[in-house]
Amino acid sequence: MASIFTFQLSPYFPIDRGFKSRSQVQARHLAGEGSIALSSDSVQENGNPFAIEKQRNGSLVGTANGHLNPSVEESEKAMNVKVSKELEVLWDDGYGSATLKDYLDIAKDFTTSNGGPIRWFCPVECGSPLEDAPLLLFLPGIDGVGLGLILHHKALGKAFEVRCMHIPFYDRTPFEGLLKFVEEAVRNEHASSPNKPIYLVGDSVGGCLALAIAAHNPTIDLVLILVNPATSFGKSQLQTLLPLLEVLPDELHLTVPYLLSLTMGDPTKMAIVDIESGLPPSLMLEKLSGNLTALLPRLSLLSDIMPKEALQWKLKIFKSGAAYANSRLHAVQAEVLVLASGKDNMLPSADEAKRLCRTLKNCRVRFFKDNGHTLLLEDNISLLTVIKATTMYRKSKRHDFITDFLPPSLSEFKYAFDKVNRFLHLATSPVMFSTLENGKIDRGLAGVPSEGPVLLVGYHTLLGLELSMFIEGFLREKNILVRGVAHPLLFSQKIENSFTEISYNDLVRVFGALPVTASHFFKLFRQKSHVLLFPGGAREAFHRKGEAYKLFWPNQPEFVRMAARFGATIVPFGVVGEDDLLELVLDYDDIMNIPILNNYIKESNLAVRNVRQDMRGEIANQDLYLPGVLPKLPGRFYYLFGKPIETKGREVLLKDKENANDLYLQIKSEVEQSIAYLMKKRMEDPYRGFIDRTVYRAFNAPFDQVPAFDP
Repeated sequence: MASIFTFQLSPYFPIDRGFKSRSQVQARHLAGEGSIALSSDSVQENGNPFAIEKQRNGSLVGTANGHLNPSVEESEKAMNVKVSKELEVLWDDGYGSATLKDYLDIAKDFTTSNGGPIRWFCPVECGSPLEDAPLLLFLPGIDGVGLGLILHHKALGKAFEVRCMHIPFYDRTPFEGLLKFVEEAVRNEHASSPNKPIYLVGDSVGGCLALAIAAHNPTIDLVLILVNPATSFGKSQLQTLLPLLEVLPDELHLTVPYLLSLTMGDPTKMAIVDIESGLPPSLMLEKLSGNLTALLPRLSLLSDIMPKEALQWKLKIFKSGAAYANSRLHAVQAEVLVLASGKDNMLPSADEAKRLCRTLKNCRVRFFKDNGHTLLLEDNISLLTVIKATTMYRKSKRHDFITDFLPPSLSEFKYAFDKVNRFLHLATSPVMFSTLENGKIDRGLAGVPSEGPVLLVGYHTLLGLELSMFIEGFLREKNILVRGVAHPLLFSQKIENSFTEISYNDLVRVFGALPVTASHFFKLFRQKSHVLLFPGGAREAFHRKGEAYKLFWPNQPEFVRMAARFGATIVPFGVVGEDDLLELVLDYDDIMNIPILNNYIKESNLAVRNVRQDMRGEIANQDLYLPGVLPKLPGRFYYLFGKPIETKGREVLLKDKENANDLYLQIKSEVEQSIAYLMKKRMEDPYRGFIDRTVYRAFNAPFDQVPAFDP
């Protein structure tokens, strides 16, 4: 029985009529006017179906450089493809389900049917995107196959309409011809959806194409993601390879792919992509060895993917493309994100990222110091995560922190909490308690309402140490993403440079943080979200010596009135444990007494927007800085969520400022009482000490099941 594949259609992307197939492929046009069935003469299977074009007159046709494909017929029944409006929290993004081995195996299939023109295709793994998803065009690197996003197809396919460019191995289209081909697709899409951005992901020489397109079309809303762009070709080792290939005997060409493989990336990082973190070292080593054993023999396929004549031509495209793009950088108006590898042995990508960041008008950089040239085929690099972390995902002309937010996926959760924050969790063994409706305190989050809107209001510990474990706890136990409102500096490009790596700040954005504004509160409550608020803000997170667990709240109960307007449930909470983890050695007062540091902090804060400029007192003038701290032998973090306070039905009552202030003071008092309760009860915890917990874990339970005091 023939298998059935489904994939989305774009109005402007042709299929080559010369491709054959062993099975039928069904497709649907985005506008939903109907569907078509592609016969076995229309599409090559091999896991690589191609999109087809729908003409403006409504007829469904396949095209190859404008020629009609007579084998495409209308389907008897329209397909009913569901288009999702939003993603679930911890959705499966498929990361790790494909590897470099899959890339090489599928690329080999392309070599068996290598005729036809340049074309676009939509990988079947991309599936159906979200409603109103923007278009993403992938412009390949030196291979030209168009499979460079194979590790990212499923994830990107949820957020974008993905189309990948395929350049046949024996195609000799010059750079200007490639530019014309891509530009036509971009202009057609813009004409169809003028209010949507178009994403161009350019890998290596594809980055030159993306920059050239942007320079030619400054009025089109383009977002460029350049992965080790080949604009640095003039300074690379590839220049020396071009004259060498011209005199290299054909029988020695088989050695060239192996040389290229050594410069393209780290085989170990490519082989570890599908190995789960947290496995025993012996099992990880066994899987890694097996993957490397399977991968290395496949490198010989590179000689099929890049025959001598094709490789020579591609290097000439590199040269002409780099010259073309570099001469037009001044005309680029697009939003640009450069992903640069620190161990790129093919191109000087780190230095090039610095140059582009300085030259382009709107350019940001994320630096991957341990990765090679084939960045998108290596471990721990999720392209969608990077786009989300830099707040560059949007469906319209401007980014909206509410409507453009994509919830974290399961692989992002594992990366953030099983890798990045694993040590902090192991060191502090956080334990959470909540208050039930009957007033009983119980371990866990059962007392916190699952249905929103819910406003969680509490104390901000030193340096915000409690935040990651707070978010993790709600995701693990209740599968609820709590969205925190944060200082605008967290979202400012002023704290970035050309060597900025994926950081804690980026992960906070991936997990839903957004700038604190009244409009964001309004939209979150309207969406019935769980919202996290620290009224003490930076003043509590950067408190002085002797001020631990002291609240610094403004005398403005505005969040109470906002919550009441939407009938939100308010849950006050306290958290303790910072004094068991860090010793505050140099606080704000100490640092400001050091002249050099005093001047530096004042200058650094001049460009920082004061979110509390309408308030009075020291809480309105808290400078941002890094205090001097020393680590302690870790104690434990404790959270206590008080009894939920309902505002539903009290909207009119709480419009009165005096009534709202009374509730505000009640919430503040309950936070202080929760802190006092935890300070007292932690003295009764036999596993408060790190050594005691470590011994218990060794013989009894995982790190998240260590007992605590009896509430």
